[in-house]
Amino acid sequence: MEFSNYLPLPLRGDHTIFYYLLLVVLAAQILHSLSVGVLFFGKSSGDKRSNYCYGALLISFGLTLLHYWLVLAGVYERYPSLYFIPIYYTLAIPVLLFYHVKLSLYPQYQLRRSDLKHMILPIGQFVFFVFMFFSSMDFKAHYGRQFFNPFYGALEQGLFLTSFFAYLYFARRYVVQKRKNLRNKIELRRVFYARKLLQVAFYVFCIHTFFVLSDFLSYQFWDINLRSVRVFAALGILSFAGILFWLGVYGFQILLWGRKVLNEG
Repeated sequence: MEFSNYLPLPLRGDHTIFYYLLLVVLAAQILHSLSVGVLFFGKSSGDKRSNYCYGALLISFGLTLLHYWLVLAGVYERYPSLYFIPIYYTLAIPVLLFYHVKLSLYPQYQLRRSDLKHMILPIGQFVFFVFMFFSSMDFKAHYGRQFFNPFYGALEQGLFLTSFFAYLYFARRYVVQKRKNLRNKIELRRVFYARKLLQVAFYVFCIHTFFVLSDFLSYQFWDINLRSVRVFAALGILSFAGILFWLGVYGFQILLWGRKVLNEG
């Protein structure tokens, strides 16, 4: 089974110090996000549902970056049976971010059946990876990563980009709405932090989108594979890790002084 087409970096040949440095940086980011994410499940202050969403967001993002780390490190090539291990959750990331913001600003909101529609694609992606993981190697090779696959392929990447921007927009609408109906300084601080979270996430995600679209368009229209350029490919995966870095830093700050600054409890 050939996995070379899935490598985000042209690192099948000689390995430089920058390659190993990249693996270390990504590994550190993965460990940081997973540890902070777990801590959110034990956070006693604030809305528990909002905390759970943010914890699940960091864990889902960290596991997705772990998937890319395993690709970079050549683990899937050495152990092809591990490919499609269910740790890839791109479609859950935008939804979890949106509900964290919504529930933190409106803790009185009661989840309804209509909210389940937001989980269709994330659940479908998880089921797809579980099914593929236990499938035969031949089946994985023929029906795994396909262009029009909504769970793992070019279409999935398109869904990830568009849904991330869409859910950022929806979350920002809640921030704007809350800002118009502030009742005290506590709510003002919560709006400020939610706005800052979304604002920085938007700018960093725009950088990542630039790398993804540049790679896709250059290959489709000019038959230029930018992934063969080491610097471009490295910056591309670092742009993805940069989103997680911001989310992890924000989460760590909330864990440290969220109760004091936001008057949670």
